[in-house]
Amino acid sequence: MLWGKAVVSLENPNVKEAAELVREALSGHKTLVIIGNCWVEYRGRASSKLKAGERIAMIKEDGSVLVHRPTGYEPVNWQPPGCLFQTHLVNKVLQIRAVRRKPQESVGLFFDRIYLVSVLSLTDSGEFSLYASEEDMQKAILLEPSLIEPDFKPISYEKKVEPGFIDVYGSDKDGKFVVVEIKRKTASREAALQLAKYVESIRDMVNRPVRGILVAPHMGKGVQKLLATLGLDFKSLDPRKCAEILRKSETKKLAEFFE
Repeated sequence: MLWGKAVVSLENPNVKEAAELVREALSGHKTLVIIGNCWVEYRGRASSKLKAGERIAMIKEDGSVLVHRPTGYEPVNWQPPGCLFQTHLVNKVLQIRAVRRKPQESVGLFFDRIYLVSVLSLTDSGEFSLYASEEDMQKAILLEPSLIEPDFKPISYEKKVEPGFIDVYGSDKDGKFVVVEIKRKTASREAALQLAKYVESIRDMVNRPVRGILVAPHMGKGVQKLLATLGLDFKSLDPRKCAEILRKSETKKLAEFFE
């Protein structure tokens, strides 16, 4: 039933129908979602019991297990990847036991009513941006301009010029205009040349000295020499630091709201 289909679902199945689909999903290492009335028992380093309630259970293809209540983002019960599964149908109750060998522990899920069973064949190759995007780095600089240098004062951002859009545009302590180009990853030669075009565009518009600062975690090979030739500066900025600034800003806003 499952092979070649991205999603297979049963709505309001009887427990026997659900058990057959669950067995097939677990044997094929598919992602499984079960919604229904269930209770949970844990045995291992300690023991616990969760009494019956309507919940959402997820078993992922890596053998991890999560049981969620209808509210809240954290699971009320869970098991990490690598579980082995046993499925039984006893007295019209679907029993799923997730077992780990090291350490020796198990979680038992028991369903007597099932509203939905979904089996999913999923593919996920998306890149995960661990700390901050270029847009996040830009926001952090606007919140804390000293990330660029002391007394830097932003004037505008996403400023339209003939070659494109300047990430951040401002002035330094000496009154010079400053063009900031942001890169989340290692800055390349192309990024340096792009910044040079922005600086030249601004110089054609104003009667004051204009500086260019390339902001990135690191520089690629040969970029430092190119920047020196072009008369541009470099500022090393870790995206993790930007993410922390944004997190603190959001926390402060929440605190001010509740106060």
